[in-house]
Amino acid sequence: MRWYDGAFGAFARSSLDRYHPDGLAAALPARERTWWRVGLVAVVALLAAVVVVPGTRADIPFPDQDPFYAEPVGLSEFENGAIMNSRPISVLGLPLPVSGWQLQYRTTGSAGEANADVATVMVPMVPWLGAGSRPLLSYQVAEDSLGTRCAPSFALRGGRDFSIVNTVLDVPFLAEAMRRGWAVVVSDYEGPQSRFFDGVNSGRAVLDGVRAARSFVPLGITESSPLGAWGYSGGAFATLWAMQLRASYAPELWFAGVTSGGVPSNIPGIVGGVDGGYQAGLGVLILIAMARNDPGSGLADALNDNGRLLMEQEADACGGDLVSRHLYRHVDEYANEPNLLDHPAFRAATNRQELGGWAPDVPLYLYHSIADDVIPVDGFTSLVDRYCALGANLTAIHSGIPGHNPAAALEAFGAMGFLSDRFAGIPASTGCTVR
Repeated sequence: MRWYDGAFGAFARSSLDRYHPDGLAAALPARERTWWRVGLVAVVALLAAVVVVPGTRADIPFPDQDPFYAEPVGLSEFENGAIMNSRPISVLGLPLPVSGWQLQYRTTGSAGEANADVATVMVPMVPWLGAGSRPLLSYQVAEDSLGTRCAPSFALRGGRDFSIVNTVLDVPFLAEAMRRGWAVVVSDYEGPQSRFFDGVNSGRAVLDGVRAARSFVPLGITESSPLGAWGYSGGAFATLWAMQLRASYAPELWFAGVTSGGVPSNIPGIVGGVDGGYQAGLGVLILIAMARNDPGSGLADALNDNGRLLMEQEADACGGDLVSRHLYRHVDEYANEPNLLDHPAFRAATNRQELGGWAPDVPLYLYHSIADDVIPVDGFTSLVDRYCALGANLTAIHSGIPGHNPAAALEAFGAMGFLSDRFAGIPASTGCTVR
């Protein structure tokens, strides 16, 4: 859900102009201006490559055609987080000063099934000069997909296709993390079945990706390395589900700090907010995912012939594909009865995926635009209240920066600062600070 408020040019202009009349460069400290400019140039260059390079690179097949992703024999015999295969990569297919590898690791899906997921791990080619061991950041890209061609591992290996857009938009944040000397792990947390908005599946995959990265010796991470996690929008969903599950699923992993923004909460409210508008494809994405991931809910049976055809035709679509193909559509067009968003089957499917059933027990920094045009802020406010009532230690920012993507760009400085302080051993404040 990262990029649906228009083309990248509009995103860049709104990020620069709305926040400060003289542009973002005039509004930021000199050090932060530098990495923002570098990141913005990287994004523009890579998006240009998508436009001018037709199809995919012959040497970078889509995951479904890549033997590296194939489920290994005896998968269920491996422990969660165990590495089953690895390969070195050139990150983004470019000669960058970054060492990169991809790891195939075991995780457990939401139904208890063994899955073979893939994570991309990266580390800058410079020694860590900070105190203690090099930190490891688990970064969750907004995968937002129904097919594996949209997985971040394809883009980070150098794949060239429209499906890489969401990953490319996160390049500046990944670059800044490594500029600071942090190692980074980016998991394909939706898994081999591309289970968008499956909280347990995503959360477990994130945690097992961290387990795999920490055990991968060439990355240089030790048991004393501080851990952090960060995600925006769909990536925030996976990040916070991982933190909700941490204590029960991976208690040996302690996260010094976790940041998340543009947080998806109140899923029916998200669909209702975009329904009939130019971002209606996001509602279509959620509808298909809920029906496909939770057959026991009866949601698939509530769809009409158009809805069943939709699920078949869009079975491996990326979120961007759906937004471009389903402008101004209504989810009721695909239902047997009107008011699908209030249908018991839809509510049953979405209720199981809502955040807030448990409070993460790690320090949190959460942020959300009060004028978010993709994910309404009321769901975020309710989730923060819920976490606080359950005893979480968090700082929550109701950002005045208008728009989903502008807030992602500009509030990233606060998120990065929070992680830097935690990695430096500065204790986080306790209790809830909401502003």
